Amino acid sequence: MKQIVLSGLVLMAALAAPAPAQDAAPLPGAAPVLTVLTREDPQTQLMALILTRASAQQGVPVRVLLCDKAGDLALAQPPEAATRPLAPRNMSPHGLLETLIEDGVTVQVCAIYLPNSPHSAEDLHSGIGVATPPEIATIMADPRTRFFTF
Repeated sequence: MKQIVLSGLVLMAALAAPAPAQDAAPLPGAAPVLTVLTREDPQTQLMALILTRASAQQGVPVRVLLCDKAGDLALAQPPEAATRPLAPRNMSPHGLLETLIEDGVTVQVCAIYLPNSPHSAEDLHSGIGVATPPEIATIMADPRTRFFTF
């Protein structure tokens, strides 16, 4: 009997909790999130971007930094694997990155990505810039910043 009552109380508490905001304005004082993506694996890229978007939809200020092989996601003509839809929602990493940009998320490549690739700034997707070390250092120095690296 105690277990049933306890289970009922837990369920009532869960139902009483407010649902997370969707497409919310930035939460005042919310800790900013910096997602640093280096992996070239499409599933890892997509999951990183899904989590980043979910944070943004809850009003958390987010930023995406693409480095190493993940920098190829930033290209206007990305590798075929980055555009291939993945289950269960038929989304691709590049497609979700475009959605984040449309939603106003700052997306940049690392400062050393272009000089160490065959690409130039003209090859980047519209809305994607090149981060500078001082700019990223300022974000990293903020003790509130939460880092997610993939």
